[in-house]
Formats: sequence, structure tokens, C-alpha cells
Amino acid sequence: MRQARLRVFCVTKTNHILRGFALSEIQQILSEKNLDRHNDGLLELLNNVTVDDVKCALRETPGEYSLKRMLTLISPAAQECLEDMASQAAALTVQRFGKTVQLYAPLYVSNYCCNSCLYCGYNSSTKFERTRLTIEQAAAEADIIASEGFRHILLVSGEDPSFVTCDYLNELAEKLRSKFSSISIEIQPLSTDGYAEVFRGGIDGVTLYQETYDRDTYAKYHKAGPKSDYDYRLDTHDRTAAGGMRRLGVGFLLGLANWRLETLAMSEHAAYLMKNYWRAQVSFSFPRMRPALNVAENYQHLVNDKELVQLMLALRLCFADAGIVLSTRESAAFRDNLVKLCVTRMSAGSKTNPGGYSGDGNSAEQFEIDDDRSAGQIADMLKSVGKETVWKDWDAGFVNV
Repeated sequence: MRQARLRVFCVTKTNHILRGFALSEIQQILSEKNLDRHNDGLLELLNNVTVDDVKCALRETPGEYSLKRMLTLISPAAQECLEDMASQAAALTVQRFGKTVQLYAPLYVSNYCCNSCLYCGYNSSTKFERTRLTIEQAAAEADIIASEGFRHILLVSGEDPSFVTCDYLNELAEKLRSKFSSISIEIQPLSTDGYAEVFRGGIDGVTLYQETYDRDTYAKYHKAGPKSDYDYRLDTHDRTAAGGMRRLGVGFLLGLANWRLETLAMSEHAAYLMKNYWRAQVSFSFPRMRPALNVAENYQHLVNDKELVQLMLALRLCFADAGIVLSTRESAAFRDNLVKLCVTRMSAGSKTNPGGYSGDGNSAEQFEIDDDRSAGQIADMLKSVGKETVWKDWDAGFVNV
């Protein structure tokens, strides 16, 4: 690809001045590269990439990131080279991670939420009977998860800061630490001090998606609540890392905006985190829209299977050591195929409602899962395709937690 085609990456450095306040480093990176709003110039660059450009990029050392390389690998032209991309991605994944795939389970502790996100079943304006798990109830759910072999658990809730407090998380983590080697959270953003507090309590990872990196689209879908603050959410992983977290999960919700532009923004975000917080592992997740309570299915940017495969392969070929996570939102057949290529972490036997593991079918789910196989069935599938199931890959004792 000729260098002249790439000059529009950095069109202006005045956005942060015009907005009237100083931007954080990641805000400024996205603003200066025009990655925080819809960008027709970048779409033109993507459409101008040729198959020869892609083949040239694939001759470069796999696993090294640049914005130019990522743009080339997610371009429409790169769909003609998916087999070569898949071959390189599979080899690189084995080189960096071996033939292992880690399994984890989510534990939903609350479906209360203070936000009005138009795509979510937990929207605060949606009327349904909501559920919060006490410490004892959550611990009982975790016992069921542990009995299935899991040693990595993800605590999930709607944004419910009055209930899912640092004290709640620390008390729950104290009960779980003897059963799980790693405890992560996917909840509302916390302060740096809050993350440091729960890290001391035994929580070592945070998953938090920007949902969309397009500011205008973000405002469209986040109508009310603390989550409507785009910048505070974008800066969250600076706070998670400063608080000591060892695992940082990033992603965007596929379907809200153009996936290629979103991938470029997420890649810059990930590269920034890896550069500044190298002690933590960054992982990518790929949540696609799923049916949810009282949520209309009228999204204009839905991503098909071929596009999602391209996205995942491109990320592996640009980020050799990043985790690549595939959840039970996806079908069994799709997950079975992708695990052969670049996936390093999968959920299994997931329940997306509080109390779901103990058989409480009355609480509302955040979304409907697709792959409903048990942990044992997933482990059998991994063995059948030559992969090794990892239930526990490290211990908090190694980092003096």
C-alpha cells in the first residue's frame, strides 16, 4: 500500500483544544487519529486496499502491530486471503500459547442497573422483577461452578453501585479464593482506589467494553446513567491497571457501528495499554448482538461469521500475546471451528441471570446464550480437536495476593 494512502490517519491535532479541556492520553490518541468518530477517510482507505497489499502484509513478521497493518488485514480485500491468515494465526497461537484453551464461567450477581442502554436487557427503564444475590447465594452459585471444574470465574452484574460495592466484592472474594485461582469482575467502572481495594481483596482481572468507540453512536445508545460518560469509561483501564489488575479485557459490541472502524480504535486502545501497563495481559472479546428482554433487533451494523473470523485473525496476527476470548453468545459449530485457529479462552455452561446455576429460572437474563453445552462437553470437544483444556493456569499466590 502506498504511503500516500495513509496520510489521513492524523488529520487534526486541534480537537482536544476545541473541546475546551485536556484529554487523557488515550482520548488524545483516538482524537488525533480520528478514531473516535465515524471517518469516511478511513473507510476509503480500507476500500482501496488491494489483495497484493494484503499479501505483502502477510509476508511481514506475524504478531507485530501497526495501525497500517491492522487496516490492511481487516480490509474488504483481505477476505480473499482468509485461508492464509488462518494458517498464520493458528501457527502463531500454538507458538505463543501451546495447544491450550482456558475455560471460565460467568457468575451474575445482580441484574439491577442504573443505566439506560438501548441494546441491553438490564436497561433501567425496562420493567421486570430484578434480582440481587446475597453473599451466601453468590457463594452457593460459585460452589456449583467450582464443582464443574472451573478455577477461573468472572463476577458480572448490571451497573449496580449501591449493591455491588467494594465491600461486597471483597467479602465474596474472600469466600471464593480457596476455590478459584483467578477472580475477575465485569461490573460498573470503579475509581483507581476502588480497583486497588478489590485487588487487595483477591480480584485480579477486569473486563470492561467500550461498547462503541464512535462518540456519536455512543451518545445514541447510552441515553442516561453514569455509563453515558464516554470519556470516563474509556479511561477505566488506566484505573484498573493503576489499581494492580493483572488481566485487562477490552472489546466493543459488534453491531452498533462499523466494525472495521471500531477494530482500528480498539487496536490503538490495546496497543496503548500494552505499552503503558506491560505487567498486565490484555485480551480481546467479541460480543455480538443476541436477543434480550424488550430489546428491538434493528441494528444496521451486524457482523456476519466471515467478518468476525477476519476480525479475530487480524487481531492475532497483530497482537501475538493477547488473549482471544469467545463466549457462549456464539453457536457451538462456530466456536468449535474458531478454537482451532486463534482462541485462547472460552466460557462454558454459562448462565446470564442471577441464580441461574442453582436452577432459578425466574430472574431475567442479560441476553440469550447460543452454545449451551456443559463444561465437560466443551472439554471433550477441545480434546477431540487436539486442544488441552486448562482449568487453572496460574495462582494468585505467585503475585502475593
